[in-house]
Amino acid sequence: MQFFIKIVISALIIASVSEIAKRFTLLAAVIAALPLTSMMGLIWLYYETKDMEKVIGLSSGILWAVIPSLVFYIALPFLLKSGMKFSLAMILSTLVMLVGYGIFGLIINKVG
Repeated sequence: MQFFIKIVISALIIASVSEIAKRFTLLAAVIAALPLTSMMGLIWLYYETKDMEKVIGLSSGILWAVIPSLVFYIALPFLLKSGMKFSLAMILSTLVMLVGYGIFGLIINKVG
């Protein structure tokens, strides 16, 4: 039952962003930029485990994982403005982000 509730809440947030974006792009962007997924994950993790160390670990991991994902948001508008079709721009932006994660992973492994 808890898993179903998580799915419904997540779906409602995603659907709300796409509906709000039809009229208020900036508001939808702000809502989408909020770390709602991370916050919900942290809340569910704490609620289910009450384990602060796991919450701290997840929170710290999220902080570091955000860095390479920013490449996606740099690449997508650039590709769209250059005239690329949406689906191809999404695919290429995702690939660029995955390369960013790969590079980030290599750096993390070397640093420790």
